[in-house]
Amino acid sequence: MKASELRIKIFADGADLAGMLEMYRNPLIAGFTTNPTLMRKAGIADFEGFAREVLAAIADRPISFEVFSDDFSEMERQARRIASWGENVYVKIPVTDTRGTSSAAVIRRLAAEGIKLNVTALLTVEQVRVVAEALAGGAPSCISVFAGRIADAGVDPLPIVRDALAIMAPHRHLELIWASPRELLNIVQADALGAHIITVTNDLLAKLPTLGKDLAQFSLETVQMFHRDAQTAGFTLPG
Repeated sequence: MKASELRIKIFADGADLAGMLEMYRNPLIAGFTTNPTLMRKAGIADFEGFAREVLAAIADRPISFEVFSDDFSEMERQARRIASWGENVYVKIPVTDTRGTSSAAVIRRLAAEGIKLNVTALLTVEQVRVVAEALAGGAPSCISVFAGRIADAGVDPLPIVRDALAIMAPHRHLELIWASPRELLNIVQADALGAHIITVTNDLLAKLPTLGKDLAQFSLETVQMFHRDAQTAGFTLPG
């Protein structure tokens, strides 16, 4: 399968403005996501200033910005402020606070107000069930299942994603995001399952041209690379 044949929407995951603008020029990129960890790694100190700069340049594709408070009242205040920045803004709400208390009540109130949400960091089917119920009847929203982290725990994420899609199916305004992919195969897997969106970092997006590549040709290019690098390194074995 080639990238152009995918049904799933690809969202670029990052917080580097130059990289985001580069991805914006790519017609395969349907939206963008950020998070506090990516923003910290990018050296961003002014959260709102960065967000507004991004939104001034990208106004026609969905972009997610995440609240950063661990207090539910403050989380709601931040969510309303972030949502006010643009029609294409989705507010990321973590599935729980740092003590493991569910954010469902906050999610329910914000969704009922018409705020588009991206509920993040879900790893279990039960979490999907709770969040889908909280989002029922609200604004268009996303549920991010961190399939890559599920796999990191040695658990097959495919049955979990499949069950999540079944739970969400009655709620036509909800989209499932396959989050934290580890390899291009995950894009193919997510597409085959019927996931709506997959978030992909720029380094993984750079590999998109290899999707659907002839394996015999790929093998030959790999052999050529090993040979070229050995020559460049000047390796020798005395006779």
